[in-house]
Amino acid sequence: MKILILGAGKVGGTIAESLAREAFDITLVDNDPNIVEELRDKLDVRAVHGSGAHPDILRQAGADDADMLIAVTASDEVNMVACQVCYSLFKTPKKIARIRSSAYPTKQGFFSQDHMPIDVLIDPEEVVMNNIRQLLEHPGALQVLDFADGRVQLVAVRAYYGGPLVGRELRILREHMPGVDTRVAAIFRRGQAIRPDRDTVIEVDDEVFFIAAAQHINAITSELRKVEKPFKRIMIAGGGNIGIRLAQSIENGFAVKVLESRKDRCQEIAGELNHATILNIDVTDRELLLEENIEHADAFCAVTNDDEVNIMSSLMAKRLGVRQVMSLISKPAYVDLVQGSDIDIAISPEQATISSLLTHVRRADVVRVHSLRRGATEAIEAIVHGDIKNSKVVGKAIKDIALPPGTSIGAVARGDEVYIDHDEIVIETGDHVILFLVDKKQVRAVEKLFEVGISFFN
Repeated sequence: MKILILGAGKVGGTIAESLAREAFDITLVDNDPNIVEELRDKLDVRAVHGSGAHPDILRQAGADDADMLIAVTASDEVNMVACQVCYSLFKTPKKIARIRSSAYPTKQGFFSQDHMPIDVLIDPEEVVMNNIRQLLEHPGALQVLDFADGRVQLVAVRAYYGGPLVGRELRILREHMPGVDTRVAAIFRRGQAIRPDRDTVIEVDDEVFFIAAAQHINAITSELRKVEKPFKRIMIAGGGNIGIRLAQSIENGFAVKVLESRKDRCQEIAGELNHATILNIDVTDRELLLEENIEHADAFCAVTNDDEVNIMSSLMAKRLGVRQVMSLISKPAYVDLVQGSDIDIAISPEQATISSLLTHVRRADVVRVHSLRRGATEAIEAIVHGDIKNSKVVGKAIKDIALPPGTSIGAVARGDEVYIDHDEIVIETGDHVILFLVDKKQVRAVEKLFEVGISFFN
């Protein structure tokens, strides 16, 4: 597949690096010659210097025979014009664009072939907001990911000293919770991925990814760490787009305070919230935070557009007594540096965006892709098609499917039923299968496994 990526910033560069490892034909376009030269040397990709909105630059980059355009420059307008040019001049089959501004109408048919021909919209702020909201709904979780329209969830938690399962073999989990189906899909120990089996012993500070039906998630979390009380009082540092969206989505279920240092911005958002309290204060001012009783807050979410402000305010909030702090961090080098210290969760908008993009790049009928542990592994949801004659999986029990090395099936969703870690389950057409890949080099092999033979179309 030939993919044209516009914008070689954090998202564009990372997605190019990820896809280049999977043998895609990648061309990057950016108007910064230094970045172009650096990526040309660093990655096995073609790089072109110029504006992604110019037809001649797009033609030079190979738009006339590209299978997909991914427009992730810093400008919404450049991304939109590039999609229009590729649609009108080059007939590019699939066009994906990152659109940040909420000023453009997303639900009125504006982004359609008749108006602005963008096939897939990527909204990083919406993705980040949803991630934080789910973390607030699952105290103690490091990551919460949905599959099968929310029926199945994958959750990451850190194992704490004193948890019922810590120091014991995984086989105990099913014995300890006989009415709950779950599977530990992956474990990260001291930064390294471990493929778990029944004899694996959970250690303190392990980052454990488990999968289960959504209604069982909180019960399983309590097996790996102390039971967390539900969050009630939330402080949001930053009244920008992410902060206001987050406040709007949770203000009916939590007591919410939005902290914003710009007085004019406080006035702008005052009419957009019904129950949340808006405070015009500096989020790094210790005395002002104490005046607002920060020590009684259950969670502190730092979502300003400044990494340093987010980190410093989160560290201060933790030391002042907040149960859990989350910090939005754009610089990849900072993410691993701070998570697991006094900052409980570091949220990377780039990784969230990349997961959304990968869903549309994968072949076969892949409907969801989640990048785990900052891209180290992947979880994929694929829909099964075909029949016994033209499918490699239909009619086979999970234990009999020839999975690529480092790959496992964690769950199968069929109608309203969810089957977790049952080797005897026979795969049927229409099943949603959730797989885990410790080795991302096996992505193409997994895709081939779920592609149907040519006879399916005859």
